[in-house]
Amino acid sequence: MSILHSIITVVQVLAAVAVIILVLLQHGKGADMGAAFGSGSSGSLFGATGSANFLSRATAVCATIFLLCTLGLAFFSRAGASHESGGVMESIQTAPAAEGTATPAAPKPAEPATPVQEIPK
Repeated sequence: MSILHSIITVVQVLAAVAVIILVLLQHGKGADMGAAFGSGSSGSLFGATGSANFLSRATAVCATIFLLCTLGLAFFSRAGASHESGGVMESIQTAPAAEGTATPAAPKPAEPATPVQEIPK
């Protein structure tokens, strides 16, 4: 189970890096906006999108792989967890107090502040 968890983690990291690189390589729709305002022959404000090219298809495939790896890691972490405890704080153990040590005294209550006298106008 640990080997499968490691493999899925590595694939997820590689897919995440690939998605980042592919998104940065793609040509944005807003880059040709200047062409729409007279300096080109664009038909609309953002140009004709047409069919998806290789970069957008590769981005979709890598994003799907990333999503599946995330779901797989969530499933394996949930399957390996014990359902007996209610939260993470319940597993923390406190150290027992040593004998002969005094418990700290409660702090003294703060004295009320003296009222400020008003200055006559």
